[in-house]
Amino acid sequence: MLTTQLMIVLDAAIVNIALPDMQQALQIAPANLSWVVNAYTLAFGGLLLLGARAGDLFGRRAVFAVGMLLFTTASLLGGFADAGAHLFLARAAQGVGAALVAPSALAILMGLYPRAEDRTRAIGYYTIVSASGAAIGLIAGGLLTNYASWRWVMFVNVPIGLVVLALSRIALPSTRAQHGRIDYAGSLLSTAGMTALVYGFIRAAADGWGSATAVGSFAVALALLTAFVAVERAVEHPITPLHLFADRERASAYVARMLLVAGSMGAFFFLSQYFQLVLGWSPVRTGLAFVPFPVTVFVSSQLATRLFVPRFGGRVVMLVGMVLSAVGLLMLTRLEVDTTYSHLIGSMVVFAFGNGTAFVPLTAAGMARVAPQEAGVASGLVNVTQQVGGAVGLAILVTVFATAGPGAASGPSASTHARGLFVLGADRGFGVAAALIVVAVVLVLAVARPRPTPAPAAVETLALEPAAT
Repeated sequence: MLTTQLMIVLDAAIVNIALPDMQQALQIAPANLSWVVNAYTLAFGGLLLLGARAGDLFGRRAVFAVGMLLFTTASLLGGFADAGAHLFLARAAQGVGAALVAPSALAILMGLYPRAEDRTRAIGYYTIVSASGAAIGLIAGGLLTNYASWRWVMFVNVPIGLVVLALSRIALPSTRAQHGRIDYAGSLLSTAGMTALVYGFIRAAADGWGSATAVGSFAVALALLTAFVAVERAVEHPITPLHLFADRERASAYVARMLLVAGSMGAFFFLSQYFQLVLGWSPVRTGLAFVPFPVTVFVSSQLATRLFVPRFGGRVVMLVGMVLSAVGLLMLTRLEVDTTYSHLIGSMVVFAFGNGTAFVPLTAAGMARVAPQEAGVASGLVNVTQQVGGAVGLAILVTVFATAGPGAASGPSASTHARGLFVLGADRGFGVAAALIVVAVVLVLAVARPRPTPAPAAVETLALEPAAT
């Protein structure tokens, strides 16, 4: 399950460093190059709620296997792509497979461990791969592109996917399908609404918030998602039971996760470009520069799981982690044209430590007090907030970056003035990213602690209050 989650999160980032090579090899027009990333993001984000409900209705292991087979096959076809359109279709198919796999993976992981202590550790490891997957993707993308070919950022999923598929028959428990009907209207509305929402953020990032396409997409998304809520309130077997949002702690955890991911996009987006465009580093050196991030996330998530949460409670740890993430981003606002890596690494470590600490209790809160038959839907919502957060963050931060003015560095041979404009825009982006996380902190502080309610059939997750002493 952890390998699966790493594949899914990593795949959204691994292609970024390979984009120039893909463009040259397949003669992709610059205006269309972003679809290598967007095709995956749209399909993944748009189908997550449907994939989550499918796991609950048809059996999570079966849906997991179908999704992994599709993801692996699409990766193979994408590696052999001989035209841009073929690569875009393969990336979209990867997104469909990921939307089927991701919710089932987290729901299965929660069900594998009946003991609360074991489940807490599982959440800690899940946090590691979820929070550091993007950094690992940048590292892997740089190494594969430099020493093999851009095609290997696609091919690398094939052997891993086949091994996961084979072992899933042995390692994963067979899950029964739940009683219920398919909510066709809700499925259609949620898929179309989420797709329109994510597409709106993609166009806003590319064309600006005033773009007619972006505004139109947001309007369509609002109408579709409003209709979706109305349908879900009326049908007997909704694709997304709305009572999951009645728990204020759980609902605030979803929103806080979205804002934390949105703010965190700035670190990877701006730093990866800064290393290559301003400092002139190679893809390999750029990728290796992010090694401290997954290492720090591993250490901090393990400390949160084994020490911080049992002693101080999840709410306190969540808040401290988000504050540290915001502090790390604020430290990055001191970026200059001649800033050295040694001056950056401290900021990166503080930011990564905060991420690893915060994501453990955030994941637990998103799955807390959920009935077993709805664990897939809850895990789908955890993934939805992460996907939407990424799209929101990129759209906002790219817009903020553009306020520095036209002519920012777009290559290592750029003038000093152009590199200065890039740094100015990046500094503003880091500041706004920190502000997004501060909003998440305020939200969590504002939500009153829920009254404990007995739920013997609910999925137990890591406790969000300190253990009694």
